Amino acid sequence: MRIFRNVFLCGLIGASYGAMAQTPPPADPAASVLAAARAALGGEKKLAAVKSLVATGRTRQVRGDNLVPIEFEIAMELPDRYVRRDEIPAQESGPTLTGFTAGELIQFPAPTPPNMPGRAGAPAPTPEQMDAARKTRLVGVKQDFVRLTLGIFADSFSSVPLTFSYVAKAEAPQGKADVLAVKGPDNFSARLFVSEDTHLPLMVTWTAPVPPQRGGGGRGGPARGDAPTPATPERGGGPPREGGPATPECGGGPSREGGPATPERGAGPAREGGPPASAGQAGRGGAASPPQESRLYYADYRDVGGLQFPFRLRRAVGADTVEETTFDGFKINPKIDPKKFEVRR
Repeated sequence: MRIFRNVFLCGLIGASYGAMAQTPPPADPAASVLAAARAALGGEKKLAAVKSLVATGRTRQVRGDNLVPIEFEIAMELPDRYVRRDEIPAQESGPTLTGFTAGELIQFPAPTPPNMPGRAGAPAPTPEQMDAARKTRLVGVKQDFVRLTLGIFADSFSSVPLTFSYVAKAEAPQGKADVLAVKGPDNFSARLFVSEDTHLPLMVTWTAPVPPQRGGGGRGGPARGDAPTPATPERGGGPPREGGPATPECGGGPSREGGPATPERGAGPAREGGPPASAGQAGRGGAASPPQESRLYYADYRDVGGLQFPFRLRRAVGADTVEETTFDGFKINPKIDPKKFEVRR
């Protein structure tokens, strides 16, 4: 009888261990949010079938007191080829190109090395300065690519691998949003807001660091051609402005911070990744003010070949809208001339 009881108990213990081994681990809330977002965007199968994409449209960009219209074409061959061509109809300066092919920067005209004077007779940049400028700009362009494609694919690519973690829910005028923390190479850090109702991406937020000051507090923001390398998540650790900026309508979104900011020309897709012209620097000898939060809103999703694409983007820095972008259309899996992705030296 005792032997039978021991055998029975061993059987129960073995069955319990077997049940524990077969029990699936707790679901990853970030993975669940992303899976729902990709389903809303068209589904895993259709999204994975996108190998190339071309988009055209126009951006209205704030530059000082002017609103500058820019016509653009974005071409990408996933996962590691991307280029944006910009042209300002009112100027005769010619088009500009920004993008990357794998680990190589595409930029024309060439980026200007930081802290290099632009006046006549200035010393020519050294090869080391040119290489540093290209590396800095490459980081910025890749981060622009990430912020654009998060609203299209709700996923990352091998060219810029990302990790996602769940933060919390945020209140918005159109309902609640799930907030995900996004981390990537080169100190990339952002928050992705996904509608709890439609499961479509609503916006991405990030905070660029204050650039180093020359001479312990001199004037001067980031050099032309420099790009943001966000190193810290949004202030407060939680979803920023829960009940605030999750509205994709054009116009200034609510923010605690004020002060206009002017993005640089050639700052990447829809200028969403370009840093403010000045990161809130105080006057000479004064302390730098805290960096302002940047937000890129995705709006006006429409069906294109069974996929949902955002036809309007808005970028804000602090309380100010600095860019509004409208897409004319998207072409899925077109054949793209390889010359578009050539790296010019």
